[in-house]
Amino acid sequence: METTPVVIAGAGPTGLMLTAELRLAGIDVVLLDALPARSGESRAGGVHARTMELFDQRGLLDRMIERGRPIQAGHFAGIKLDCSDFPTRFPYTLAIVQAEIERELDAHAATLGVPVRWGSPVRGIRPDADGIEVQVGDSDGSRMRCEYLIGCDGGRGTVRKLAGISFDGTESTMQGMLADVELADPPAGPVFSVRRGPGDYSALNFQPGWYRLLVQRHDRVIDRTAEPTFEDFRESFREVAGTDFGMHSPRWVSQYGDAARQADRYRVGRVLLAGDAAHIHYPAGGQGLNTGVQDAVNLGWKLAAVVRGEASDLLLDTYESERHPVAARVLQNTRAQTALARPGAHSDALRETFTGLVEIDEVRQRLGLMITGLDIRYELPGDHPLIGRRVPDAELSTTRVHQLLVSGRPILLSLNGSEPPAIATGWAERLDCVAADAVTRHWTSPGAGDIRVPATVLIRPDGHVAWATDVQTDTGLEAALTTWLGPAAVPGPAELSAACRTSRG
Repeated sequence: METTPVVIAGAGPTGLMLTAELRLAGIDVVLLDALPARSGESRAGGVHARTMELFDQRGLLDRMIERGRPIQAGHFAGIKLDCSDFPTRFPYTLAIVQAEIERELDAHAATLGVPVRWGSPVRGIRPDADGIEVQVGDSDGSRMRCEYLIGCDGGRGTVRKLAGISFDGTESTMQGMLADVELADPPAGPVFSVRRGPGDYSALNFQPGWYRLLVQRHDRVIDRTAEPTFEDFRESFREVAGTDFGMHSPRWVSQYGDAARQADRYRVGRVLLAGDAAHIHYPAGGQGLNTGVQDAVNLGWKLAAVVRGEASDLLLDTYESERHPVAARVLQNTRAQTALARPGAHSDALRETFTGLVEIDEVRQRLGLMITGLDIRYELPGDHPLIGRRVPDAELSTTRVHQLLVSGRPILLSLNGSEPPAIATGWAERLDCVAADAVTRHWTSPGAGDIRVPATVLIRPDGHVAWATDVQTDTGLEAALTTWLGPAAVPGPAELSAACRTSRG
């Protein structure tokens, strides 16, 4: 029987990113997918600022930017949100189809030694105290044994069902369809959520010659038993838009609804869930793929520390406590966007009022920072305003902060002459210590404004701040290191002399 520390079911963006994070941390992974091969479907079509930052932190973003197209405005239920003044290097939405993202992540995972095993559905699991036996394929299929099984196999995936995790929420109230097509008579520029008759439509030029068209009907409910054809899509689009823009040569057609469901738990023993397997919702603003990738980056380094035996498996409970509220907020805002999109005089009045409110900077920023994920703050102990927030990608003397995270290791960053606290010696092999000079005196963080550059900051591999201080002190650092990296090792002479692997940033 094949054995491996981790099995991941589902080779979409979430599963691919989680695979890469684990391999970066030195953990062996088997990546399975039930499909016989890539389908070519590209349901998601945009990457937001926080996800771009995560891709950038791992050196993956440049080629995605080459394959995509920046769009300077996001939206909330089709109401444009200007994000150009947000405190990030990427104050825009990157329009890039899911297939292109998967192509880059496939290549990244393969480089790390983990190709996808296609045609390998998970059919059964037998957990015990020491691991899980996973049945792959039909009843006469293979079996493998792992320490942890991660379900990244989508909203209909089997891992969640086999683990007995409930998936409660609200049923769909509408039908949406989307298609990637060529247009003989395209619109001038992007068209966002034009409301007309029984629904609304939108059109976006993703790649030269190709457009993504969406049509949403609120006079019918999605039928999951029937797959829409191109003719179904064209007819429905024409009924709502009054034109079909001369659409032809479809790459694919799909449908969606506004059902919103979330797993009540993200972990049962040695089984965990991430991405659509843990949460599904109306695809407003393209938040699904982004939330899944962020799930993966939050979970990967924690699971690696547990598998290596450095940290207790209680560390895995922080994955659920941090990420479950994030997805719950996504479900809430997508339900609100569905309500704003419904036809009728009452919704029209609500939408008109809401459009006026979005012109207020505070409202625009609150909505935009939520959609982009830049405002996420985990509830971590400590009083410093940076704690729990993503670390700003600030300029340092010879690099920038996010480039320090390319290795996927935690960083203890000492700034402007501060020395790394000696207590870090006990974690020398798990931690990179960097001394650097900050280019500016203040960092800007969403929700906190301008913050004086700290003396020392502990940055988790996912880019969130675990501990920070404005003065030369180690108060609270030992507790933070123990929480996130596990108990200190007994330092030897080499570690004592080096204090930790220190470099100039």
